[in-house]
Amino acid sequence: MRVPFEDIAHLFEEFEHTAFRLETRRGYASDRAGARFQTFLRGIDPPAEPENPWHVNVRRKAEEGARFSRVRIIDEPPTDGQRFLMAAAAAAHAADGEDIRVLARAEAVRLELPEFDFWLFDSRTLVRFHIDDQDVTTAVEVVEDPVEVLAACRARDRAWPHAVPSGEVWARVRSSA
Repeated sequence: MRVPFEDIAHLFEEFEHTAFRLETRRGYASDRAGARFQTFLRGIDPPAEPENPWHVNVRRKAEEGARFSRVRIIDEPPTDGQRFLMAAAAAAHAADGEDIRVLARAEAVRLELPEFDFWLFDSRTLVRFHIDDQDVTTAVEVVEDPVEVLAACRARDRAWPHAVPSGEVWARVRSSA
């Protein structure tokens, strides 16, 4: 059943061990709409936002022993949206305790990763994103079907060993721009 993203926000505070995200899009409308993105397009890296509620929660969960991680699929060369996300991750996410890595789209295809974004909480609750052609998240779907959750776990486990820390890739991309 599709629900608004706000309906699953509690999962980010309630998971016990791991929250994993697969990001497959070339960009997100919510990023493009923000002032930070426009500033980034003018050549200024996004500043860290340590008091942003996301970062506060990531630090709190890390202190509790829980872990946030992501694999972002990127194009070669990366789109502006993908470059922005790498720059933003370099600014703060790692310091907060979120491990964000990137994977080339060609490798994601080779690994037969899903073509949709999702969050996977404690390897038992899958939240699949529904995103329109304008990169707007229209809804999410909470999936607890064991077959689909296992498929997401397998996708995570295939992607992670091949993904490279976002900061390393951002340093190379930034120096070549």
